[in-house]
Amino acid sequence: MPKEKRVSKRKAAAPAPYDTAQVKARKSEKTKKNPLFEKRSKNFGIGNDLHPGRDLSRFVKWPKYVRLQRQRRILYARLKTPPAINHFSRTLDKTTATQLFKLLLKYRPESKLTRKKRLLETATIKLKNAETKQEGKTDKKKAARETAIPKKPIVIHYGINSVTRLVEKKKAKLVVIAHDVDPIELVVWLPNLCKKLEVPYCIIKGKSRLGALVGKKTCSSVALVNVKKEDQNELQTLATAIKGNYNDRFEEFRKQWGTPRMGIKSYHKLQQKQKITKEAKAKEAASGRT
Repeated sequence: MPKEKRVSKRKAAAPAPYDTAQVKARKSEKTKKNPLFEKRSKNFGIGNDLHPGRDLSRFVKWPKYVRLQRQRRILYARLKTPPAINHFSRTLDKTTATQLFKLLLKYRPESKLTRKKRLLETATIKLKNAETKQEGKTDKKKAARETAIPKKPIVIHYGINSVTRLVEKKKAKLVVIAHDVDPIELVVWLPNLCKKLEVPYCIIKGKSRLGALVGKKTCSSVALVNVKKEDQNELQTLATAIKGNYNDRFEEFRKQWGTPRMGIKSYHKLQQKQKITKEAKAKEAASGRT
């Protein structure tokens, strides 16, 4: 018969107490550091090491042109600006601006590559036509095969010189001016010229937007001379709406000076003064009654 296994009646020993010091000592033994490299722990206290996740954009020194832009914007808000400059704060509303840009995007100027291709194509066609004409003296069928030269695309005209030329000749159907041209003297007289020659004009936010439309960084003004047949009704409705908002109201804008706006700090100071004076008056009134 097989022997029965004896089960020990002894209890299991209690686990040894967890010694943190021993664990740390073992870890330090495992990761022995090279004595040549000195440990330099960072101190993130006041006046010491900079925190790696801190946003330092507040302490950045902006370029001079950015500072001038911001200072000019604040000055225009604080001072009582003359009507000629205040007129440029009256920009086109969002809905009409989006409609206008949709129309203008269809007539963006050609890129250098596309223009080069078109000119090459016209040159080759002209050469072929000249050859067929010479051969056409004997063969009339070949003379009839003349290929049509591609037409120059309808595009918007940009730049202050070309726009003024088009306005003076009364060729421009619609003129768009940027509100933040620097210096403002470049375009400050243009609304007056458009009003005099009865050319619809509007002021739009951002010279960079006009620049993107034309393929430049910035653009002061843009003029539409002609559009396709399918867009003529759209141009007409835009021109009438813009004329009503700008050309017809020009005399009204010519008299209105810019109203100065207070800064937030000075506004709160004034509010505090008014509050104190009100309280003082209330106290005087209460003491007079008694």
